[in-house]
Amino acid sequence: MGRDFSFDDCGRAFTCLPAEEPGAPAEALVCNLDSLLGTMTHRLCVGSPPGVWVCSTDMLLTVPSTPGINWDSFQGVRVIAVPGSPAYARNHGVYLTNEQGLVRDIIYKGTEAQIQQCAGPDGTVPLVCGIVFFSSDAAEQLLATHVIPPLDACTYMGLDSGAPPIQLSLFFDIVLCMAGGMTEEDFVKGGGDTSVRSARSVLWTALRGFPLSMACIPNASYDYMTASASDHIRSLTLLPGSASHLRFCKTAHSHVDQPCLLEDGSSVTNCLLEGAVQLAAGSVIQHCHLQGPLVIGPGCLLSGLDVGSSPALRGHPLRDVVLQGHHIRLRDLPCRVFTLTGRLDDWQIPVEEATYLNVPWAEFFQQTGVREGDLWDAETPRRSRCLLSARLFPVLHAREALGLEDVLWLLGLATVASEQLARWRMAWRMSWQELLPCLDTEAELGARQALFFLQGQCKVRRVLLGRQDSSLLPLARSAVHEGYHEAMLGTLDEVASTASDAGIAARALACIAEVLGCMAQGEGGLRSGPAANREWASAFGRLESGDIAGGVQKLAAERQKWMSRPALLVRAARHYEGAEQILVRKAVMSSCQFITVEQVELPPLGHWVQVVCPARLDLSGGWSDTPPITYEHGGAVVDVAVLVDGCRPIGARVRRIVQPELRLVSLSGTPRSEAVAELVCRELEDLQDYCQPHAPGALLKAAFICTQIVQFPSQTPLRAQLMESYGGGFEVHTWSKLPHGSGLGTSSILAGAVMASLYRAAGKAASTESLIHAVLHLEQRLTTGDLLLLGKCLDCYWQQKKCMAPGCEPLAVGRMMDALWPYVHGQCLAGAGGGGFLYVLTQAPRQKEALHRILANTKGLGNFSIHSIEVDTGGFSVEVVECGMKDGAHPGGDRAV
Repeated sequence: MGRDFSFDDCGRAFTCLPAEEPGAPAEALVCNLDSLLGTMTHRLCVGSPPGVWVCSTDMLLTVPSTPGINWDSFQGVRVIAVPGSPAYARNHGVYLTNEQGLVRDIIYKGTEAQIQQCAGPDGTVPLVCGIVFFSSDAAEQLLATHVIPPLDACTYMGLDSGAPPIQLSLFFDIVLCMAGGMTEEDFVKGGGDTSVRSARSVLWTALRGFPLSMACIPNASYDYMTASASDHIRSLTLLPGSASHLRFCKTAHSHVDQPCLLEDGSSVTNCLLEGAVQLAAGSVIQHCHLQGPLVIGPGCLLSGLDVGSSPALRGHPLRDVVLQGHHIRLRDLPCRVFTLTGRLDDWQIPVEEATYLNVPWAEFFQQTGVREGDLWDAETPRRSRCLLSARLFPVLHAREALGLEDVLWLLGLATVASEQLARWRMAWRMSWQELLPCLDTEAELGARQALFFLQGQCKVRRVLLGRQDSSLLPLARSAVHEGYHEAMLGTLDEVASTASDAGIAARALACIAEVLGCMAQGEGGLRSGPAANREWASAFGRLESGDIAGGVQKLAAERQKWMSRPALLVRAARHYEGAEQILVRKAVMSSCQFITVEQVELPPLGHWVQVVCPARLDLSGGWSDTPPITYEHGGAVVDVAVLVDGCRPIGARVRRIVQPELRLVSLSGTPRSEAVAELVCRELEDLQDYCQPHAPGALLKAAFICTQIVQFPSQTPLRAQLMESYGGGFEVHTWSKLPHGSGLGTSSILAGAVMASLYRAAGKAASTESLIHAVLHLEQRLTTGDLLLLGKCLDCYWQQKKCMAPGCEPLAVGRMMDALWPYVHGQCLAGAGGGGFLYVLTQAPRQKEALHRILANTKGLGNFSIHSIEVDTGGFSVEVVECGMKDGAHPGGDRAV
């Protein structure tokens, strides 16, 4: 059978593995070649000197993360071996080495005594695993032989010059000549015909001077991909513990409606299994689209079956069989052919000793009525009559289309109808030996690709509708690269228009923007930019009105006009991100349904309701709780509430006033400090810019609307609303002792302070009991954490921030961190993307003055200030105070953070 592989029409190198590559920029099936390249690149080749690596693709290889190969003083050529049992070695090659690790001989299918000679102290033997490293000197010397006859016949130059082709073995014709125990006479004479002996003579002269050493990798494993179905099924179901860049899994790149029906020890790769498809342990399904109900028993390998095969399978319980669909081409005629063999069958054993479908041929003939003459010509010698040459598999029929049932009847599970046998005999049939040259690899790869993206569309629905923490960008890149972007866009349109949740629809629109961005292939300008082109206004209007399905339909129709070149694609992507932001805003605004407000007594007119709040430090997870990120991945943020210089630095106070108006005052730092901005709203029109963050008083205006103290928009004037409900207006003061951009949560905390004070001043109380208890519990826990571990967490968090925002560490900050490093457990910048306060966890308490001295002696820092920080276990406080009552400071602490 040569190098052909019975269980994958694309050969051993491209046999798909039950694995996924989580870190890959583009999503794709993982084949054996991918695994080997990853193992070589990330493990075996690490640290090697310049040279050439040669790796066979006829094996499955697993290597530990640190192979431990010593390259000190290396010269010549090195072979890589893996430990194996003497029993396994009986059908494979092993290396015989001396005490210095130099190879003496290569023994292939040796006797028990020969194999035992190679065994190490632990009883294992070094197996030949198909990997060789040639130093640059050895590689150059080998390359120079390609112009020397008869070795030139290994290249097209020699063949074009009329030389007969010559086939050489990497190990037994090239590597073996460098083995220390080999003599020139034995090596040359072992070459067989004259041309090979002549070639060996040339190789001996060229390479004999190079030392041949061996490195045996502990805990590595190797499986040669044999013609045994049992071996192949075992290799796909007994998953390795780890690989350098792969994640082996029971279900890889597949959509399975009922995964609970897949038993442990089974394997599904690149499949779409709809309905109830039950798969027993020890069975494999690859590249199939099946519809249940189906039951696949143990010991089976199914490959290349389309959805039309499902009805035929329901009538034939399968066990210990290999059932494959193949694409073949007979001249210019494409055909689909199905083959069926037993797990225990051997392709080349003569018919008298062999089995077909796991039973002796004689029994098979008796069960089905098939005769030897149906399978082999009369002139075929008895020794050549084997499964490989048996014309079992129907290819064409004169009058009818052929299908899976035309091979399934061979199982003989029930009485074989005479018409089935007659139909089979009338068909033009081929043996596997005859089918091999006709396999259409291009069609097979195309079918696998189409199925991959079909299950990929199911993944899109599964991830979005299930709110799964899984990025769809790698799949989008693949879809664009392979021309399946229209199918993916259609699926995303479907999800966005039918989702019952605005957050899901928003994420689907964001994914469409990513697909469009991928289609631009890095051209067309920046992704960030304006998104208010009038052509998209109609679609945006639909989304604003709550008609998500209509809006998505309008977006898709407009999108078709923007697909012709990169610049248009990028602009379209911006508008899809704008559409996403509309839905994110609607999803966030839906939080009002979870707010519980009860009526309480109104504070007296003129009495202040004052709220003071601690600042906040993110210890880890910042931004993960912020839309749209939280809609894609969920949020997990660790915060700590802190006092700054012994005080709660953020606050707000509200009082009712006689005048029916809203007075909005921003103070410079404390409740008693001077006003830096004042604004009075007497009409509803004064509130209309509440949604513009940079408008004067926008935060306070939005707070009045969100607390429903003011109804906006409304036909009732502002003055009338205030007088009717509260007998007057409101005056609001806000302050913060922290500088702008501190990164200590000023804006969000201030919003909370304003909301809390407004509710109380308006005679309302928001139910926050469960939140307060949870926060208090967390803060109490934080006061007794492991400080060393907490410091490591801060350092890790800073590294994560730098990954998300490259270049966010200013030079002065880096110098500051370096200077403080010996004195702290950990440090981080408080800003979301870098910037803000630098906060540090010191190794000793009360280090403010010491740190000041250290930084004062550090060059290149410019102006800086140091503030003491302590954990605030009380959270924010709300109190009603009289007009003349002075602001009080919270007692300070002495722990520097």
